[in-house]
Order: sequence, then C-alpha cells, then structure tokens
Amino acid sequence: MAERIGFYRTLSRPGEGLYREKGSKFIAMACPVGSVEEVRDVLVSVRKKYYDARHVCYAYMLGAERTEFRANDDGEPSGTAGRPILGQINSRHLTDVLVIVVRYFGGVLLGTGGLIVAYKEAAAEALDAAGMVERQVELALTICFGYAQMNEVMKRIRDHQARIIAQEIKMECTLQVLVGLEASEIMINQLEKTEGVTVDY
Repeated sequence: MAERIGFYRTLSRPGEGLYREKGSKFIAMACPVGSVEEVRDVLVSVRKKYYDARHVCYAYMLGAERTEFRANDDGEPSGTAGRPILGQINSRHLTDVLVIVVRYFGGVLLGTGGLIVAYKEAAAEALDAAGMVERQVELALTICFGYAQMNEVMKRIRDHQARIIAQEIKMECTLQVLVGLEASEIMINQLEKTEGVTVDY
C-alpha cells in the first residue's frame, strides 16, 4: 500500500485475537499507544490480568517516522515471538501500536516453526479486528503575540485547521497549536510576516 507523505497509519480502536495449537492458547491484543510509558502501563496491566500465563510476548512501533520499536520474546526461543508480531505491524505499515500475545502452554512443544506461525497468526487476528485509520503528521508550534494581533493569529489557525492545545491570553499571548505538516510551512510564513508575532517550532 502506497504511503502518503505527511500521513501515517495507526489503530482507531483496540482489537483482539485468539489462536490455538496443540493445546497451547495464544491470546492477542492490539491497541493504539503514544509513548513507551503507555506501552509499559499496558504491559503491567496485561501481566496482572494474565498472571498465570507462561509467556507475555509483544512488539511495538512508535512515531510517524516508524523509527522507535521493540520486539520481546519473553522467554520463548529467540526470534519466535516478538519478531513475528512486529512483522505483522510492519506488513500493515502501522505505527503508534502495541501488540501483545499471551501464551498458555498446552503441554506439547510446538517447535520453532510452530511458534512463529502461532504468534504471527494471533497478532494478525488482533490487528485485523482493530480499526485502522490514516492520520496526518502534526507539527507543534508556539505562537507569541500581542493582544492586538489576536484576530490575525486566530484567522490563520482557522484557515489551516490547526488545533489549540494550550493557551495563555493576556496583553502578551501565547498559544500552543498542532498543525498538519502539509499546511505548517504556509502558516508559519504567514504568521512570521505579521508584525508582533513570533513562532517557535
């Protein structure tokens, strides 16, 4: 699938999957996440819920550039769990996503090939059950201006569909906004040409 510049694919809602093989049960969960801290929180919660499971394996991908990721086998043979899970995330070009697969051992060894298939299929089922959405990459801007420039600044924010995430309105005003990457260059140029307005990004 071709990727649009300035956009990324992620999950709009969580999804679950289940794969069974020779008595072993693989319970998969896919969920949207925004940071390593959020990944850790979800893992703590899942480990608490499935405290009696043999393995809690996972993989995640973070950031619009898809450069921050990790795969964890949690005691399974190296490369048989985390990597197949990450492979399913990559094959869908997703980011800001965590997939966890909890394994309950059924008493029969599956072998390297069997494990890879099991973790891959469980992860795929959870991701297929989740909703996928395309989001625009956003740039964070801090806009400082005098109260007299308020109307001009607000017009630019509306024109470029920027989102205000924090504000301090006094005689000297500060707004923190998120704006789509495609629109950001034009908006910054317009604001910087306005007397009394400064933009940090």
